[in-house]
Amino acid sequence: MVSKTVKVINAQGLHMRPAGVFAKAMAAHKDCKVTLNANGKSVNGKAVMQLMAACIKYGCTVEIACDGEDEQAVLDEAAAMFESGFGE
Repeated sequence: MVSKTVKVINAQGLHMRPAGVFAKAMAAHKDCKVTLNANGKSVNGKAVMQLMAACIKYGCTVEIACDGEDEQAVLDEAAAMFESGFGE
């Protein structure tokens, strides 16, 4: 298992569009579990509704944890999405 802590730089936080983009990208990695830990909650990174329910806002610190096949590559992809602000 590998993990990395990132900060949400999107002004609107992890709203529906970036949450959907993230969940879809992570769902493509079938053999790797992706978990986000934020605001005292732990949610499945492949489940858009769980991501939305976590209320991840601007400036929030998020720990991304990946466990399984190609976990480091998946973690790098996930962190890059947060660090780029999901293209917004």
